[in-house]
This record gives sequence, C-alpha cells and structure tokens, in this order.
Amino acid sequence: MSASPESQPREAGLVSAHFHRVRRAKVRLRGGAPPPPREVARRPAHVARMLALAHHVESAIERGLVASAADVAGQLGFTRARVTHLLDLLLLAPDIQEEVLFLEAVDGSEPLSERGLRAVAHAGTWAAQRDRWREVKASF
Repeated sequence: MSASPESQPREAGLVSAHFHRVRRAKVRLRGGAPPPPREVARRPAHVARMLALAHHVESAIERGLVASAADVAGQLGFTRARVTHLLDLLLLAPDIQEEVLFLEAVDGSEPLSERGLRAVAHAGTWAAQRDRWREVKASF
C-alpha cells in the first residue's frame, strides 16, 4: 500500500515572518503612597571571602590537618596554581588585609578583582604595597 504524496513529510523549508515588539508603558498608580525604597543588598566582597579562605587554608596546613597546599587543592577540587593564588593574598601587609576583610559588594558590584589585589600583594615591600593599595582604593 502506497501513501499518498500529501501524507508524506515535506522537506524543511525556510519560513519567513515579520515580528514586532510591543512596548508597554509602565503602570503608574495615581495617588497613594509611593513604593517603599528598595533595600541595598550588601554582602562580603569576593576578595574578602578569598582572603578568609586563604587564612583558613594556612591554618589547616599549620595545624597538620593537611600535609601541603597540593593536598588542599585535591580536597577542594582546585588546581595547585589556584591554591597558590589564594595563599599569595597572605603576602599583603596586615593593615591592608584588615581593610580587605571589611570590603563589601553592594548590589552585586565588587569593589575590586582578586587579580588586582594579587598585584598589590606582589608590589614588594609593605610600604610599596601600601602605596599601591592607596591607588587601587581610590578607584572604588
């Protein structure tokens, strides 16, 4: 039994159509109380959390809970290079570390990147780090 040509599937073809977007006006209520102001979302900055993690990792190594940074990398699922990046944050001058730990991300906007903070840590002496930190801090 042979199927009729109308019942056989056709090959895919190009379909063209015109689409348009309808912009709807925002609904504004007349009278009444204005909506309450939206609360600003604050949380610890990413660099603050990474510095805290670096202190935790260093403490675990010193207490003998893990043998080395390579073991930490294996347990956390990080690369050894990533753990080294974290531990490099401990090279920062103590006063800079304190300021970093109190940094906040406001509405998801981070004040600085971890890479930028590592550049401060690699600036050399603590005096050079402080000079570099003042420059970075002025940008946020």
